Amino acid sequence: MKRTMITMAAIAASTLALAACGSAESISGNASAEGSKSGSTTLVVGSQDYYSNEIIAEVYAQALENAGYTVDRQMRIGQREVYMPEIEAGTIDVFPEYTGNLLQYFDQNATARSTDEVYDALTTLLPQGLRALDQAPATDQDSYVVTTTFATEHSLSSIGDLAGAGPLTLGGNSELETRPYGPAGLAQTYGVLVNFTPIEDSGGPLTVKALTDGDIQLANIYSSDPVLADGSLTVLEDPQGLFLASHVVPLASSRVDDKAASVINRVSAALEPSDLVEMNRASTQDQKSASQIAREWLTSKGLLS
Repeated sequence: MKRTMITMAAIAASTLALAACGSAESISGNASAEGSKSGSTTLVVGSQDYYSNEIIAEVYAQALENAGYTVDRQMRIGQREVYMPEIEAGTIDVFPEYTGNLLQYFDQNATARSTDEVYDALTTLLPQGLRALDQAPATDQDSYVVTTTFATEHSLSSIGDLAGAGPLTLGGNSELETRPYGPAGLAQTYGVLVNFTPIEDSGGPLTVKALTDGDIQLANIYSSDPVLADGSLTVLEDPQGLFLASHVVPLASSRVDDKAASVINRVSAALEPSDLVEMNRASTQDQKSASQIAREWLTSKGLLS
């Protein structure tokens, strides 16, 4: 994946104050007149090369702009192995992440599994100058998926049942091959042996087609993907916790002040699992842009003034 070049946005001469107005849940966009004249803090907001993550990043960006901040968007940067060095270097200020997967990025042997355990463990491992803001109720959990036909033929309900399903090929982004929950994790945790085929669309249409065509028997698809709703695919249960709890969590640099953090935390508090599914449906089925989806969601939640 080609790496996007990112330059650090300069901090303007003074920080724009956030006015408190509107309902208790709204994010104020009425900065003081003096602050507006003197300039505003510019924050770089980035996203993964994944449509769902870009939508969340766009939500952060619009909420911050509504509160008076200038935003430099750096979207579709790549996968974690590409963008995390940029975040750690301080060239990105706000980035939507996922607690479980990020914890395993820093500690492949992490033992935390539950929502709060994972979040608490993650906060102790983040590099200096980087912090996790409040995690959202929304999750975008990795999951292992088979066709419902395949599940019926082999009596599959959980990942461990795959051990008796014959030769298996797993499809997913190339990074999956070396991640803790990839082929090695399947073998270690469940005794399931798989071949691996890289499919670089983050569980999207190419992955689903390979699954339904029988080119692969097992796919890594995120839990908020609307494709899982029609019954043609079956998500396998994970009783041994191969996948950690993975809630949406904003990463923030030291340049994100308390007022900006408060804006983002209000967004996170309102973001439910069903919201993420509907956002993704609007993208994949209605073909709406990330910008339109973000604005409609923020408006529906009363978070734009």
